[in-house]
Parts: sequence; C-alpha cells; structure tokens
Amino acid sequence: MQKLGKLIMKMGGWDMIADVTPEMHNAVIIEAPHTSMWDFVWGRAGLWMLGIRCHFLIKKELFFFPLGPILKALGAVPVDRGHDGKKFFDDIITQLKTDKNFSLVLTPEGTRKLSKNWKKGFYFIASESQRPIYMAYLNYKDKKCGIGDRAIIPSGDFQKDFAIIEDFYKDKVAKHPEQFNLSEQYRTQ
Repeated sequence: MQKLGKLIMKMGGWDMIADVTPEMHNAVIIEAPHTSMWDFVWGRAGLWMLGIRCHFLIKKELFFFPLGPILKALGAVPVDRGHDGKKFFDDIITQLKTDKNFSLVLTPEGTRKLSKNWKKGFYFIASESQRPIYMAYLNYKDKKCGIGDRAIIPSGDFQKDFAIIEDFYKDKVAKHPEQFNLSEQYRTQ
C-alpha cells in the first residue's frame, strides 16, 4: 500500500512532510481541514505512503455491496448511530488499548460543510485510551500534507490542549477555506 500511496500522492502533485514515529501506529490522528471529499483521497493516500495502518469511522448505512467491502479494505469502521454510542466508544477505546497497530483517524469538524464547533470525541477517545493525539493536515495553498511531529498527550484540560491544536492548524489552507473553522468558542468557555 505504501507504493500505491506514493503513486497517488505523486499523481496529485502533493508533497508529504512527516517523520513517522512508533507511537503514530497506535494513536488518535486528527485530520483537518476537512472541506472536500478530496481530503479523504489525499489523507488516505498519505497515510498509506507513511505505512500507518489507520481506521476511520463512517455511518453503517454506507456499508452496502459493493461499497461496503471497499470501505472495510480502506480501514472503515461502521458506526450505527441509532444504537448505544457508549458501547461503541468503549469498543474503540479497547481496540486502541489492545492493538498496538491500530490508529484511529478522525475529522473533528465532523462534516465537510462549515462547522461552528469541532466535535470533542477525538479528545475523549485519546484521553480514555491513554493514546497521543497527532495532528495530520492538508494544506492546499502549497499542496503539502503531513503529520505534525508534536503529539498531544491529553492533559484533561481541553481548552489548554485545544489552543495547541488551534495554533497548529491556523495557517493551514483548506480546499474550500470559507468552510474551515477552528471553533473559536472554545477559547471563551
């Protein structure tokens, strides 16, 4: 998959900037900005290129034939939004704690449309599983993407940790910049 990832990134004209650490293979990786379906293509190819076996959450309604097997092969984990969310998150946390080659990629914006508030689930999953948070990015301004070399170990103070995240992403340019927001309301809560 690394060769396929390299080929896709080269064909798209993207440069990858990342030094993979062993911890990245068992972490929560947040990816932003997320304003286009292309973000998935470049982000997934980039993680393949880096050799990181990652998983992402997607609503179970998309797991129909022939799309379902393709999604699973790409690392998708189906989410049944109508059932017990606590059990699902407990299962994900257990997976992170027990499988040393399982990383979970989440897009905290939660949607490709403008979101006024980032979802905090990534933070709670990382806290509960005692895994680091790595910040992956796509910068359409210069077609560079990567993973920041600084991991966040959740301190329990979301506002303090989110300030680090906000600082990291503040100069990243989305495919649709008008749809990217860093949830400024967290600074005032």
